[in-house]
Amino acid sequence: MDHIQHALTTGQLRQTGFDDVMFVHQSLPDRAVTDIKLNTKIGELTLSSPIFINAMTGGGGKDTLEINKGLAEVAKACNIGLAVGSQMSAIKDSNEAATYEVVREINKDGVIFANLGSEATVDQAKRAVDMLEANAMQIHLNVIQELVMPEGDRDFTGALRRIERMVSSLQVPVIVKETGFGISRETAKKLFDVGVSVVDVSGFGGTNFSKIENERRTSRLEFFDNWGISTAVSIAEVKNAVPQKAIIGSGGIQSPMDIAKAIALGASGVGMAGYFLKVYMEEGQEALVKLIHQTHDELKWVMTALGASTIDQLQQVPLIISGETYHWLNQRRVDCAVYSNRSLEE
Repeated sequence: MDHIQHALTTGQLRQTGFDDVMFVHQSLPDRAVTDIKLNTKIGELTLSSPIFINAMTGGGGKDTLEINKGLAEVAKACNIGLAVGSQMSAIKDSNEAATYEVVREINKDGVIFANLGSEATVDQAKRAVDMLEANAMQIHLNVIQELVMPEGDRDFTGALRRIERMVSSLQVPVIVKETGFGISRETAKKLFDVGVSVVDVSGFGGTNFSKIENERRTSRLEFFDNWGISTAVSIAEVKNAVPQKAIIGSGGIQSPMDIAKAIALGASGVGMAGYFLKVYMEEGQEALVKLIHQTHDELKWVMTALGASTIDQLQQVPLIISGETYHWLNQRRVDCAVYSNRSLEE
């Protein structure tokens, strides 16, 4: 609950890089809103919407049980996926298992992601998946958060090998996500090389776990507060390096336009956490359901204007990249002209 409260207090940075991305207007889109389909495939997973509720909480007793129960009800009502927060607390203390199990009890047929850190063993990962009858295993990477966390880990050796063992031992797809600092192309290549199905970039620009953990320190490590790869850059960089692999965009995504830009840069789906949490905690469950339905409607309007009737087509619309995002990608030898000169007709 400390993390929940600090996340709400520190808010989202809104430095995702999406302001540097602009769509090329189409005056003849030749589409109707009723033509638009939002279903998508992310690796081996088929979802009715590109939006899902990303990992947030659990393991904090009754309070987090109620949050996860509410989020599961929202996911069910909106027919979207849901990831729980790290289940390590339930692995260590079985009394906390109910705070996670409630999501499957509420949403029996929904797409649910289990979640553990890269320090987990194969046995722990299997227990986490079984706990939720999960459709996928989400492994989070949070080096910066752990370094800033007063009681955090200080040894990150062997993480890739542990992830590889989980990939080879689990019966569900493995998604590896960052926690707000972005994934580089080098990291993504390593993860896909060991069999990871999907990479969730979780870029810089949303909830900042360095700032959150600094609130819990007596001596602040403020140099980590501006550390990371923006969400827009991370999606484009990974997509350019491994174009055939599945990417989730997350990190500060709030609006239908953010979602459309993330998908157009190369993501097959988007995770939203901090923004949804704020609406849920401050305005209630019904308000969040209404927001998600509205977001679906408005995303369809954006896609109609672009002439993209499917998520696959949205990934092919032309866009212009400028500013710091262009500068970063140019330095990393990503040809931004590929984005600006493509078209749906190709």
